[in-house]
Amino acid sequence: MTWTFTDDVDAFLNAAGASLAARPAENTLVLTVTGTLRRTGPRAFGEEDPLLGWWRGADGEVAGTLVHTPPYPPMLGSVAPEALGPLAEALSPTAINADRASAEVLAAGWPGHRVEQEQRLYRLGELVPPSPAPPGRPRAAVAADRELLVAWHLAFAEQVGQPGGHAERFVDERTADGRLTLWEDGGVAVSMACVSPETAGAVRVAGVYTPPEHRGHGYAAAVTAEVSRAARAAGAAEVLLFTDLANPTSNGVYRRIGYEPVSDRLLISARETR
Repeated sequence: MTWTFTDDVDAFLNAAGASLAARPAENTLVLTVTGTLRRTGPRAFGEEDPLLGWWRGADGEVAGTLVHTPPYPPMLGSVAPEALGPLAEALSPTAINADRASAEVLAAGWPGHRVEQEQRLYRLGELVPPSPAPPGRPRAAVAADRELLVAWHLAFAEQVGQPGGHAERFVDERTADGRLTLWEDGGVAVSMACVSPETAGAVRVAGVYTPPEHRGHGYAAAVTAEVSRAARAAGAAEVLLFTDLANPTSNGVYRRIGYEPVSDRLLISARETR
């Protein structure tokens, strides 16, 4: 029973890909991050090479995964409880993004740790489009929207406390692949939503953003419902999204259009030492 680490995404997916695909909802973040690394290269998220790890249990099967793409904190996929102690010994992490139970186990060894963010994973059940729908209509983003969308991606990253250094690439990739949708009202773009590439039959809605001056009209619910509908129509077996539990408005919006809670994740940091 041991952790194996590499910076080679192909080696990681050759070892752990089947285990990840067997539980696509619980492993959605690891699947999408490693998919991006495979498509774009090892520096897709920052200036350092990634660290990728997998745990094999007593039966030889992969029962835990980790992805670390600095400047983002280490991230766990589904992981067996018995793998957490050896992980802490091997890496001595000072932050973790993991399911609630795993994050709390690791953070128990960090006196004075703090919870930076609590997220909830949702799965689409029966889609219930907003009724009445807000004014306007959805449309696919195009190259002419680039400047606006880069600004929106940067604003979204700041809003959720994430680095925004790759906004241009994210916009270009999502626009080229048809994965970025706008809600337009009176010829003005007022909200956006993106979807991840399909992996193991699942897609994840992300980057839902409405600038402050356009909030309160139902645009975010409408554009999220539209990208969710389109993902289902394209054959996705699972349509997922994360919300920040500190934002009751967005949690309420997604539940009203048919999303059902699956599990919680925590981002926990150890206390800074001086």
